Amino acid sequence: MISAGDFRNGLTFEMDGQLCQVIEFQHVKPGKGAAFVRAKIKNIITGSTTEKTFNPNDKYEKARIEKRDMQYLYSDGELFFFMDTETYEQQPLNKNQLGDALKYVKENDTVEVLSYKDKVFGVEPPFFVILEITDTEPGYKGDTAQGANKPATVETGAVIKVPLFINIGDKVRVDTRSGEYMERA
Repeated sequence: MISAGDFRNGLTFEMDGQLCQVIEFQHVKPGKGAAFVRAKIKNIITGSTTEKTFNPNDKYEKARIEKRDMQYLYSDGELFFFMDTETYEQQPLNKNQLGDALKYVKENDTVEVLSYKDKVFGVEPPFFVILEITDTEPGYKGDTAQGANKPATVETGAVIKVPLFINIGDKVRVDTRSGEYMERA
């Protein structure tokens, strides 16, 4: 059990049968009255966020999220197949379980599959991936204003903003958390 007074960013806990994660928290001690904890929490399953005020003595069950390294094999319509890198067992997941996680993941890439009580609820790609640019407009001389960017499509189909000097066929490093171009690879 964990008390609301022990909340920290990234902490996962179970509240009212829902799996929640603390995004931001603040311990408040007003001049009058009792102290309280104001927290912004995210429902991990649905993705919704809410702000809630807690009594510091409220107790919640700490959630234990299992992470397993799995290799993304292929997609077959609505199902996406992953293979456990230790047992070689395959596990199909649907789009609802993945969300936007596969936007920057190619076949044969290794990802972390997240589960709670043996139920898969999400996939975490690596923080940085190297992808090839498949489509972009050419950068024109004279379009070199400070920080000029253009849209580019990478091999997974995602569209990112890149500098004007990036061309089709270039490999770039992408931050999967923000979807931003980092550097040429």
